[in-house]
Amino acid sequence: MQANVGRITTHVLDTSKGAPAAGVRIELYFIKWSGNEWNALKVAESLTNSDGRLDAPLLDEGKLEVGEYELRFDVKPYFAQQAQTDMSHVLWTEVPIRFAVRDTKSHYHIPLLIAPGGYSTYRGS
Repeated sequence: MQANVGRITTHVLDTSKGAPAAGVRIELYFIKWSGNEWNALKVAESLTNSDGRLDAPLLDEGKLEVGEYELRFDVKPYFAQQAQTDMSHVLWTEVPIRFAVRDTKSHYHIPLLIAPGGYSTYRGS
């Protein structure tokens, strides 16, 4: 039987500039359900590099479990440090993206495309 070799990765692009978003803090949580409540257990944290990517996967080396995860992108400090960004037009402070892992052998690449007034995401490769 093959070990769970799956991983979770991400990158962030600033669509208002058409460029990578460097210095965005990203946290990864595992969501544990208990009865009617859920608890978020932080399992990783990292910063995007100059290419808007992480230097290493948020989760790999057999640590991926079946269940729900949440990525939290702390975008307010990123927008605040951009000289051309008028903070009165920035709607987003943090972007949470919750997703399900069903196959521990798969690669879950969940990018964030961010702008002061909108964002989108998808499952990449």
